Amino acid sequence: MPGKNDVPILIGQSGPVTGQRWVLVMPEATIGREPTCEIVIPDRQVSRRHATLRRVEGGFEIEDLASKNGTHLNGQPLNGKQRLQDGDLIQVALVAKLAYVGSEATVPLRIETTPEGEVVSVGRLRLDGAARRVWLNDRELDPPLSVPQFRFLELLYQRPGQVCSRDEVILAVWPEASGAGVSEQAIDALVRRVRDRLAEIDPDFHYIVTVRGHGFRLDNRPVA
Repeated sequence: MPGKNDVPILIGQSGPVTGQRWVLVMPEATIGREPTCEIVIPDRQVSRRHATLRRVEGGFEIEDLASKNGTHLNGQPLNGKQRLQDGDLIQVALVAKLAYVGSEATVPLRIETTPEGEVVSVGRLRLDGAARRVWLNDRELDPPLSVPQFRFLELLYQRPGQVCSRDEVILAVWPEASGAGVSEQAIDALVRRVRDRLAEIDPDFHYIVTVRGHGFRLDNRPVA
C-alpha cells in the first residue's frame, strides 16, 4: 500500500456530497446510489452502481458502469476507461461533482473554496475574488489585472473544467452591455491581454484554452 502522503482522495464539490472526502486506499471504489458502494451519492438520478475507480500503477482510472444519466470527466462524456490526473473533475449524472486530488499531501495547498465550502479550483493558479488578487505558482501577479480582465479570469476560475461561452463572458465582464455593442474582436482582445499578463509569470503554461465554436475554459492543472 502506498504511504499516506501518496494516497489520492476525492472531494465532494457539489450536490448532496459537498465537502465530503474519500481517501482512496482500496484497490477499487464504486460510486453509486446503493448503500453498499464505497462512495454513496443519495439521489435518484444516480444509478445504483454508477461508475467505478480502479487502482492502476501510479494512480486510478475511472469507468462508467452503463449508468442511466452518464458520467462526465472535465466536462466531457466519459467513454470507456480513463486515467485520472491530479485536479480532474468528475460529474456524476447532473447531481454531484467530485474533485480528484492525486496526493493527500497536496490538499492543503491545492484546494480553493468559496465561502460556502465549494471547491472551485485544484491547481497552479489561485484567485482571491474579494481582494482581486491572482497568484501563479505562489507568485502574485503585479500590477493587478484590470477590472474586465479580472472578471473574465474569475468567471473561468469559478467554473473549473467547464467551457464558458462568449455570451457568458459578456455577461460577466460587461454586465451593463447585455450583449449589445460587444464585438467578437473585443472579447478576443480581452482574452489575449489576460493571456499576456499570465505569461509574465508563467510563460510556458497556457492557462486559457479556446474551445472553438463553444468558448473558453481554464486549464488549472497543478505543477508537475
